[in-house]
This record gives sequence, C-alpha cells and structure tokens, in this order.
Amino acid sequence: MSKIKAVFFDQDGVIIDTERDGHRVSFNMTFKEFGFTDEWDVEYYHELLQIAGGKERMKHHWKTKGFSKPLTEEEIDNLVKEMHKRKTALFVELIETGKLPLRPGIHRFMKEAMDAGLKIAVCTTSNEQAAKAITEKILSDIKFDIVLAGDVVEKKKPDPAIYNLALSKLGLKPDEVIVVEDSKNGLTAAKAAGANVVVTTNHYTEKEDVSAGDIIVSCLGEASGEKAELRKGNLADFDGVVRVKQLMELFG
Repeated sequence: MSKIKAVFFDQDGVIIDTERDGHRVSFNMTFKEFGFTDEWDVEYYHELLQIAGGKERMKHHWKTKGFSKPLTEEEIDNLVKEMHKRKTALFVELIETGKLPLRPGIHRFMKEAMDAGLKIAVCTTSNEQAAKAITEKILSDIKFDIVLAGDVVEKKKPDPAIYNLALSKLGLKPDEVIVVEDSKNGLTAAKAAGANVVVTTNHYTEKEDVSAGDIIVSCLGEASGEKAELRKGNLADFDGVVRVKQLMELFG
C-alpha cells in the first residue's frame, strides 16, 4: 500500500494560469476605470512578480515609472488600497464567469486523487475570496479537505509555514504528501516542509530554477488535449499525461 495520503495544490499558476490572464488583466482593467492609461504587458508583469503583493507592485510601479497622472506620497497610499480592492473584485468576477480556464490536466488529476482516497488541499497565499471562487464554483465537484488562503500564515512562500500548517491540520507526515507547485518560491516552501514535489511550469516560471523538484513537467497533461513534457524525473509508461497512480508508486 502506498504511503501517500494527500495532494496539496498551490493555486496561482497551478490550478489556473491566474498571473498572466487573471491578475495582470484585472490590474489593467482597474487602471482604466480609475482614469489611468498605464498598461502592464506580459513581460513587465513578470518583472513585477518578483515583488510579493499586489499593493506593493502598484507602489513599486509608481516609484520607478510613475502613473500616467502625477500622484503624491499621500495620495498613492489611499489610491493603492482603493484600486487593489477593485482589482480583487474584478479578478473574482473573471473566475466566477469562467473566463479563466483550468490548466491542462488539473481537473482530471484532482478526480484521480479523490478516487484514490487521497486528501486534497489548496495552499495559497492568494486572496481568500479568489480561492473560494475557484474551489467552490469552478471545482465544485472536487472534495477539498482543506483550503488555506490569504493571510492564514504570517510568512509567505518561500517560507514553509503554509505547508506546515496544512500538515498539522490534517495530521500528516511530510513524506505522505505530494505538493504540486509552479514556481521556485513555492517549490522552496514545499521542500522546506519536507514534501515530495511535482513542478508544473508555466509562461512565468519556466525559466526559474526549479531543479530541486522531484518531477518537473510543462503541465499535468490531457489524454485528448495538451500533452505534458517531462523535463525531470522518471514516470513509468509516461505518455504525456501525469497520473496520480504513477506518483503514488514513485513516492510510495
């Protein structure tokens, strides 16, 4: 019997490619609503992703490039709070209206984990409202044992706090868990917690050093859709689709 008892998923970039097609788009919609002509393109947003937190990204943009209308230090602080609140609402709207598709293979993989009797958790430092919209609406047929989101821990990834909390709440040992992550920060957090890690890279993270991952793939893959490219690791009879059973055998 496999010792694997759970799969923990990061959210942004793992379940949905939220950074490029969600957060970035919501920021741009917000700027337009507030009367700014600023627009963050795909590559510039990649630079901004090196700064943790949406409010912090806007402040950094103001300091380094400046918004299309001049703002004082006093004005920017209040405006950033207002804009971030609106941006979050627009982002949740994008999710709820189904404008952000799930990443290839994620739904199938979660169903396989459920069928195998594994516990399923989401561990994200992203907004709680967004996490609820994804887990309760888009993935309403998946039984999540725990969803940890927002400011549930003081220290964000790469600190392992969120994974340690999930392990503790579910009464699991680190080697009984597979974590699915997409970035160096997430991978570092999961490894520091002692878990087995599968990295599914995306547009923003494919150039990051994720070599510490046990398995590295371009996505989880679909039998009748986009196939996964295996970049590191050894999966028995790999055919472009990462299956829960293969991972349970590998890590068990």
